[in-house]
Amino acid sequence: MKVLGIHIGHDSSAALVVDGRIVADVAEERFTRIKHYSGLPLRAVEYCLQSQNLTMADIDAVAIPAAGAMPDLNFLFDLQGAKRERPGKQKQAVELLREFLNRPEVKPPLYVKNFPLAPRTEIVHVEHHLAHAASAYYTSPASAAREKQLIVTIDGIGDGVSVGIWRGENGKITKLQSFSGAGSLGWFYSNVTEGLGWWHGDGEGKTMGLAPYGDPAKCQGVLDKFTPKYAQGDLVAPHDFGRQCYWNEAGAIQWHFDESYAIRDLIAKHGRENIAAEGQRVLEEQAKQIIFPWLEREGTRNLSAAGGVMLNVKLNQRLWESGRIARHHTYPNPGDSGLAAGAALHVYFSANPSAPIQPIEDLYWGPEYSNQEIEDALKMRRLEYRRVDNVAELVAGKLAEGKICAWFQGRMESGPRALGARSILMSTAKPENKDIINARVKFREGFRPFCPSLMWERREEYLENARDEFFMITSFTCQPAKRSRVPAVVHADATLRPQTVKREFAPRFWQLLSAFEKLTGEGLLLNTSFNIMGEPIVNHPREAIRCFHDNGLDVLALGDFVLEKKV
Repeated sequence: MKVLGIHIGHDSSAALVVDGRIVADVAEERFTRIKHYSGLPLRAVEYCLQSQNLTMADIDAVAIPAAGAMPDLNFLFDLQGAKRERPGKQKQAVELLREFLNRPEVKPPLYVKNFPLAPRTEIVHVEHHLAHAASAYYTSPASAAREKQLIVTIDGIGDGVSVGIWRGENGKITKLQSFSGAGSLGWFYSNVTEGLGWWHGDGEGKTMGLAPYGDPAKCQGVLDKFTPKYAQGDLVAPHDFGRQCYWNEAGAIQWHFDESYAIRDLIAKHGRENIAAEGQRVLEEQAKQIIFPWLEREGTRNLSAAGGVMLNVKLNQRLWESGRIARHHTYPNPGDSGLAAGAALHVYFSANPSAPIQPIEDLYWGPEYSNQEIEDALKMRRLEYRRVDNVAELVAGKLAEGKICAWFQGRMESGPRALGARSILMSTAKPENKDIINARVKFREGFRPFCPSLMWERREEYLENARDEFFMITSFTCQPAKRSRVPAVVHADATLRPQTVKREFAPRFWQLLSAFEKLTGEGLLLNTSFNIMGEPIVNHPREAIRCFHDNGLDVLALGDFVLEKKV
């Protein structure tokens, strides 16, 4: 069974599930080059089909992660008759007003591609948070073992829900409780983020990164009036967030709430770092008041999670370090770009409830380019390059010399993290390396931390309370003996946000780490996404080449080809 998932909105995306396994998944931003692009995922759909040599005639179902009608699907598939997506009453009224005022109709021109839907292909709507829950449950090791687990989904809001509580058992997901926008921890944290001067829906990672530099005790309680409050798994104090506003920034939707003005005033009084620290403290405490009581009610120590809030690696660390969780799985693309995959998984397993569940091992579901395609791009630009027999060994040598290297290999990662396919790499030996990359390559704030990728076999050497962490979705405290040896990736609170790399999951990247260890004694590298601040991760070789020449990178490894800048 082949299910195509399509998400239209913040972080528009498409994913393809074949017989219960994700085989393609990509956000439209990687093609449009507009971060958080919210338009039709035309190129993402095209890629998903082409990657498996399919057409729409091969698709059994299209999964949409939205409970209500999505009229934009009419443009994407040229839907007619009973399959046409019809807007709700409010949108119909807007359309009537538009006609009355003789305003232009929204309709794509001829050159905008659409995909003919086969008569047998069903369109299935999946509620927003159920799609999040499915992305977590149907990719979890506990699910593969048919173990009971609690599923928690936390974000800003989707289909009127901000928090969802679910039971996952025997291949099925059962809803236990949900809370509306009045219980939105996502909105709270994003308002703090906007008060700090960053995008709601983009800059929350900056808030999290700034928090360890502050002291929440210096302003504890000052944000209480801006957040809902939970106790014993229930919403005990709903919060009125007021008007929800939006802003279209070049095709990417940003949200706004007026409370961010008041939070900005508190920042001026108490300091940026301290308010960020207090916002992080409140988020962690409130999330624990939801999750821990429900684990007890369900009688399980297995937790799977998704939703944009679960991108917060510090929160995930607090949950893991509590000792209350035996199996901890956060879907590594938990925000809205992961909805397409989640909806498709839900549709597949609803039709095949007894099918085996296979936990994910990697996220390499995006486009890849052959050595021939890469060399064609290099020749067209008349660049000096060389082809090498062992690119991992050569790049490891350059990294050992202190060079900054870009690494473009195989299929692109899905989700927001670079996992050794589209990465910028550097040695972690010197603390100033973090500042060098922030200033010379990423062009971003100096406090922003960097993640390490490390050989799976070495995880106990670097991580306290270690476990498998293949996706940089949970932070860990760095082992004291290693803190002075890898300072460029140790954050202000002595934590790391690691990717543990298994040889069988990412062989060439593992070879690079192994070769670097032989030269330096450390099987670990600083790994950040191959882009500059404000841009999506590079997808095509031409974007890699452009990025390489637009900042302070020293070396670019594109497949088997290497480019170096002259000193």
